[in-house]
Amino acid sequence: MRIALTGATGFVGQAVLDEAMRREDHIRALTRRAQPNRRHIDWIEGDLSNSAALASLCHDVDAILHVAGLTNTPDPTEFEDANVGGTQRLLAAAKEKKVKRLIFVSSLSAREPDLSAYGASKAKAEKLVEASSLDWTIVRPPGVYGPRDVDYFEMFRSAKYGLVPLPPGGASSIIHVDDLARLLLDLVDASPALVRKRTFEPDDGREGGWSHKELAKEIGKAVGRPVFAPHLPTTILQSAARIDRIVRGDKARLTADRVGYMTHPNWVARSAMKVPDAVWSPRIEGAAGLASTANWYRDAGWL
Repeated sequence: MRIALTGATGFVGQAVLDEAMRREDHIRALTRRAQPNRRHIDWIEGDLSNSAALASLCHDVDAILHVAGLTNTPDPTEFEDANVGGTQRLLAAAKEKKVKRLIFVSSLSAREPDLSAYGASKAKAEKLVEASSLDWTIVRPPGVYGPRDVDYFEMFRSAKYGLVPLPPGGASSIIHVDDLARLLLDLVDASPALVRKRTFEPDDGREGGWSHKELAKEIGKAVGRPVFAPHLPTTILQSAARIDRIVRGDKARLTADRVGYMTHPNWVARSAMKVPDAVWSPRIEGAAGLASTANWYRDAGWL
């Protein structure tokens, strides 16, 4: 297969590249910076604001995996151009180059667009995809974890010291990045009858997801520490977001926008939107995946 990939240098994109290399798929990958040569990869320099680069990216490919997206920023207005405008420009390039197949990586946060600017931008981008003439599939991953991830790493690092602060009570689903990468590539040439113009919410196969406290305890096991995991009220998290902005500036991981959707009680993938077993099923169970991720953090010197 000849596949165009956005977000190739990000957390999920790198896992997609690794899986594509195992399959010997040919990837045309968008990148902001020059990259080392890799077998079966053609690097296209540019970003989602560069129409010429997008046209080059979409030239002579069988499908597009649109993984790129802005997930965190101190300025919520930036989500609109990056996630909505970027998707709109990519769709225009796909139409110009007559690409038929598109897999769009959205987010569970698109279910509740009023909670955050990020979720609102993903919901708007989904509408653009649905209105396009492409043979599309939308994937709404839950929390994605695994090697190289910097977001869940915050919980692993806290667990090392025996304390994992949590949002108010609730539950969420998770998925290992390698399982997500397999899914995205499996969808490229899956039977149209099973995946065409459908939206999926994949997970690790755990029915009902993980309560916040269960997940914190499991991460504690992964790092070898019992943890105290208190639920913090929204007001405390909002104050923590302001402090994080003061301490880490534009690199803050906890922002006011993130607090908006973190405090929602239900981010569990819905069984009615499960990927058909004939197309894909998760291989990495949550506890095992969290343990292997902790080992990766140790080996990489992060923990």
